[in-house]
Amino acid sequence: MTRAPPEGGPVERRLYGDLPLVDAADAAAGIAADATVLTSGFGSVGYPKAVPLALAEDDRDLELTVVHSGNVGEEIDVDLVESGAIARRFSYQFSSSARAASNRREIAFSDRDASSLGDEVQYGGLVDPDVAVVEAVAVGEGWFVPSTSLGQVPAFVDAADELVVELNRTQPLELQALHDVYRPGKPPDREPIPLTDPGERIGTNHVSFDPGKLVGVVETDIADSTYTFRDPTDDDLAIATNLGSFLAAEMERSPVFDDAIHLQFGVGSLGNALMGELKELDFGGRDVVYFGELIQDGLLDMLDAGRLECASATSMALTEAGQERLFADVERYAEEVVLRPADVANHPGLIDQFGVVGVNSAIEFDIYGNVNSTHVGGTRMINGVGGSADFNRNSLVTVCALPSSLKGGDVSRVVPMTFHVDHTEHDVDVFVTEQGVADVRGLSPVERAELIIENCAHPSFADDLWAYLDDVREQDSHVPHDVERAAAWQ
Repeated sequence: MTRAPPEGGPVERRLYGDLPLVDAADAAAGIAADATVLTSGFGSVGYPKAVPLALAEDDRDLELTVVHSGNVGEEIDVDLVESGAIARRFSYQFSSSARAASNRREIAFSDRDASSLGDEVQYGGLVDPDVAVVEAVAVGEGWFVPSTSLGQVPAFVDAADELVVELNRTQPLELQALHDVYRPGKPPDREPIPLTDPGERIGTNHVSFDPGKLVGVVETDIADSTYTFRDPTDDDLAIATNLGSFLAAEMERSPVFDDAIHLQFGVGSLGNALMGELKELDFGGRDVVYFGELIQDGLLDMLDAGRLECASATSMALTEAGQERLFADVERYAEEVVLRPADVANHPGLIDQFGVVGVNSAIEFDIYGNVNSTHVGGTRMINGVGGSADFNRNSLVTVCALPSSLKGGDVSRVVPMTFHVDHTEHDVDVFVTEQGVADVRGLSPVERAELIIENCAHPSFADDLWAYLDDVREQDSHVPHDVERAAAWQ
C-alpha cells in the first residue's frame, strides 16, 4: 500500500523506512541495455545526475530510449549523449552535443509539446516505459518529495515498471513547500482540474508510487547545472519597452484585464530580461500573476520588488545565483510560488481559463506570421519546442518577441517564408521586436505582411522585404510566395 509522508507537519528527514540503498553503478547495471528510461528534469534542474553518469561509463553496448519532459543538465545532455548510449530521445534537447547528435541522426529525436507528453507516455503508446529515474529531496515507502522541478514526473512514475530515486542532499528539504502535486484522472472519465486561482493549492507536496516499483535509492550530492543568462542588450531593453507599451494599451482595451493580468514568458535570456524590465511597468493597481512553466531569476526580482501577486510553474529554472537566493529563503518564496506537474502548469484549459498573455521568443518569423522556434534553415535543429506551443495556441493573447536581426545585423529574423513552422499564423497574435509592435489580429495575410515589415523588420532588410512582397502580391494567391526567392534568405 502507498503511504503518505508523516501527517501533521513537514517532512523532516531525507529517508523514511527501510528502503533499498544502492550505488549509482549498481542502479545503472540493473537497467537493460535497450531500456526505455523516463527521467525527471525541466528547465535544466531537478534531473537525476549520478545514474546517468554511471550509464555513460557503462561498458555495455547501450541503446537507450530516454524520455524527459523538459531541458535537463549536462549529465544527460552532454555526458550520456556523448557516450553513445542514447538511441532515441523525447522530447527536448538544448546542448551542442545533443544538437549535433540529433542533426547527424545518431540519436532519433522526436519533439513533443510539454503538456501532452505525460498522457502520451502513460496512455498513448508513445513508448513502453521500463524504468523511471527521478531526483528527490526526501523519500519514503510509496512516496518522494521532488526537488527543483516537477515536469511530467507523476505521470512517468505511474507509467514505468520500476523506479530509481536519486536522493540529492544538496537540495534543501524546504523545497517541499513549493510543490503542489495534482494528478489528472484517466480519460475518458477525467474531471476538470479544480484550480480556480493560480496561487491555490489542490494537491500534495509529494509524488506517490507503488512501493513494489522501487528498485533502489541512490544518494548523491551533485548540484544542478542551472542556467546562464546574458546581460540584457540594448535590443532586449527596446523590446521590453515596446512590449510594455503594448501591454499597457491592451489592459486599457480589454475588460479581461480590469482586475488582474496573467503573464507567461518563455525561458531564455530575452524572457528573463523582459521579466526584469516589466517590474517597472505601471500596471494600474492590477494584480500581476505569473502562470507559466518556468520561474526564472527575473520573476524572483519581481517577487522581491512586490510587483507579483504569485507565480505558478513546473520548474525553478534559475541561475546559480538565483538558486542560491531561492535556497536561502525557500519558505518565504513558497508563500507566493507554486510548482505543479506540467500537465497542470501547461494545461490548455487552464491557460484559457486564466486569460494568459503568453510571451515567447523564436528563431525567426515570416511576413505572414508563421513562427519557427526550433530549426535553422528549415533543417538543422537547435532545440526542442518545449511549452511554447501550449501557450501560443491557448493564450488569450499570444506574443512572439525577438530582436529583428542577429550576428551584428547581418541576418534578418523577419523573413519572407520560414521553411520550418512550429507555430502557424493562426497561433500568434502580436509580434514585437526592438523596431516596434505588429498586432496582426483580424488581418489578411498580405495585411499582416505589410504591418510586420513596417513595424518589426530591421531597416537593413525592410526594403528587400517590401520588394519581395510587392512582387509576389501580383499573384492571384491568398498567401503569395516565390519559394526559390524566399529560400535565398535561409
